[in-house]
Amino acid sequence: MLLKHARTGHLVEVSDMTTLTNPFRDKVDGQFLWGEETQDPEPFTKQDLVFPSDEQLPQCWWDTHFQEEGLVPHSPTASERTPGYYGA
Repeated sequence: MLLKHARTGHLVEVSDMTTLTNPFRDKVDGQFLWGEETQDPEPFTKQDLVFPSDEQLPQCWWDTHFQEEGLVPHSPTASERTPGYYGA
């Protein structure tokens, strides 16, 4: 997948999509695509990468707590508080 390094504007090729979409990994290996020779792979922080259209990477790719912001605590209903209720 081609991404853009936000600070330099150079394209970066990332071949490991599993690491890129894993929110528990903050870095991903990639190669700059500039010059005539293939560049050596190096680690990139996901916060430094954007899509070529300058759109930020999805929050679920880099933030392990992205779903916690909108959580509403569950209040048990009357039937759930009844002893002997098994959900049937």
